[in-house]
Amino acid sequence: MGIAESTPDELPSDAEEQLRSGEQQLELSGRRLRRLPSAVCALSRLQKLYVSGTGLRELPEEIEELRELRILALDFNKLERLPDGLCRLPRLTRLYLGGNRLLALPADFAQLQSLRCLWIEGNFLRRFPRPLLRLVALQSLQMGDNRLRALPAELPRMTGLRGLWLYGNRFEEFPPALLRMGRLHILDLDRNRLGGFPDLHPLRALRVFSYDHNPVTGPPRVADTVFLVGEGAVERMAERDEPIPRPLPRRPARAFEDEEEEDLLIGGGGSRALGAPRGSLPALEAAPGLGT
Repeated sequence: MGIAESTPDELPSDAEEQLRSGEQQLELSGRRLRRLPSAVCALSRLQKLYVSGTGLRELPEEIEELRELRILALDFNKLERLPDGLCRLPRLTRLYLGGNRLLALPADFAQLQSLRCLWIEGNFLRRFPRPLLRLVALQSLQMGDNRLRALPAELPRMTGLRGLWLYGNRFEEFPPALLRMGRLHILDLDRNRLGGFPDLHPLRALRVFSYDHNPVTGPPRVADTVFLVGEGAVERMAERDEPIPRPLPRRPARAFEDEEEEDLLIGGGGSRALGAPRGSLPALEAAPGLGT
């Protein structure tokens, strides 16, 4: 059975049935779509829109008409740029852009002041997008598998950030700005080119630090409350007089619809933040990020 294909400007045949449930959610993932049907942008009450893995190449400026949208999934498509209209979604809290062909973000991206969770892994970013520095409410930033070599000195302006995933980039030195991110709970620097680490005790809120697959000979100096993943981590944690918790999976199911569930990962869930959430894989190596 092939992938369903819709005409360019019409909603798929099952859209009305999906919307009839009253959840104001539309699932278009897995269909063959070069561009988003214009009829979707007329759904002014829509709150959740999933358009993952469709072959999507462009978005219309009219997407800004979705003023009630909270969750937008555009991952695993062929997007090379984002329209300015996407930056005018005042209620958007979660945006999934992983696995596209993005080189940069629009300057107006900083208007997404409600955004709490941004996944932009697996793109072609060579520089940290400066509009992100103005998203002070952003809590979870997934930037793995890009081409970053440095982070801006202004990174600590992102005072809301709790989870930062930078695995699979091109860092050769530990970015100094990270030492001033005292509120970070999760930091993932797997698969970079780091030869060593500074003392990470300044990161007082840190709970999970992953540094595997870097050319280092041992773990960094961290507080005893930090769960480590990397060369020598098991031995270091075995020296502590406490049980070793299970690590977070790299990426749980995208549908963290429950904000309390999300807060266990990036807000304040204590040791429960290290457990595997519903629908997730059991090990760090299983998927591309640590959490949501």
